[in-house]
Amino acid sequence: MPAVTLAELSEYLRANGFENRVDGDESITVNAVNALDEARPGELTFLTNPKYRDMATRTRASALIVGHKLAVETPAATVVCDDAYAALTMSIVKIHGYRVHPDWGVSPRAIVAETARIGANADIGPGVTIGEHAVIGDNATIYPGCYVADHAVLGNDVVLFPNVVVYDRCRLGNRVTIHAGTVVGEDGLGYAPLNGKWAKIPQVGAVEIGDDVEIGAACTIDRATVGMTRIASGTKFSNLIAIGHGAKVGEDCLFVAQVGLAGSVTVGRHVTIAGQAGVVGHISIGDNATVGAQSGVTESVEPGETVLGAPARPIDETKRHFALIKRLPELRQRIKDLEAEVRSLRDLIDRDARTRP
Repeated sequence: MPAVTLAELSEYLRANGFENRVDGDESITVNAVNALDEARPGELTFLTNPKYRDMATRTRASALIVGHKLAVETPAATVVCDDAYAALTMSIVKIHGYRVHPDWGVSPRAIVAETARIGANADIGPGVTIGEHAVIGDNATIYPGCYVADHAVLGNDVVLFPNVVVYDRCRLGNRVTIHAGTVVGEDGLGYAPLNGKWAKIPQVGAVEIGDDVEIGAACTIDRATVGMTRIASGTKFSNLIAIGHGAKVGEDCLFVAQVGLAGSVTVGRHVTIAGQAGVVGHISIGDNATVGAQSGVTESVEPGETVLGAPARPIDETKRHFALIKRLPELRQRIKDLEAEVRSLRDLIDRDARTRP
């Protein structure tokens, strides 16, 4: 990996809109980015969370990216900037670049239907199956073990990592990345009660994913019963996300691991849903809302609102509840003490009443 001087890195960051300064020797070179506790000489590390400030004072790294408000005494040279996390992102791009995909062309060990349309410069790995009338865009990369079903459409520059399944008639936009083991377009939970049993409702809809979406590993996105399940452009999913049939997710949302959306949920744009949160069906979450970790959302969330807890409530209200819960042992003891005091007072009153002439 080519080495970069801190002067070159600083100039690169400045050219990308990140004002910064180098405290220390600008001629120091770095050839990798690593964590504070693992970085070695010749590597760049970072401090973006104050809880790791002490670790930064002992780092072996040659250089450290740090925000103005987290300035720290460290043996490393420092690149100080306003938005250290964004600067870190750009530094990783500068030093490491992006993953380079294999150059397969269309592998002779792939099964590609004669009616499928394969775009220019597509790389289709061994063990891939492409169905009838499927469309694969230009510069697509499809790793081994993937299945793209009949009439599915993949846009330009799509990347499917190993063992991704895209069901029939589902559509992926341009520059979509889907990580290993994810399934797009499986049947949702569609059953009707009939004579004491569950009758299968044919799921005749599909899934539509916009441009620049990235979906983590082992996610599932149900096809709609009718119409479309939609994931809009720019949205990012972590791993183990489950999206129910007919759900609509807006632009530039961020879902952390193990989020579950039931069917027919509507999520606005730029919504953040933290890990292990669940959302019941047929409600809406407004634009720019935030759902805290492990929340159970049982009613609609207003735009810009932050909710937390199960059931999810406005965050300040939930924090008050949590504070009270922490005090329950103390409050319980106080109640027991008050009850004992009341009993003692009653006994005293009764004795006084009996002794009166």
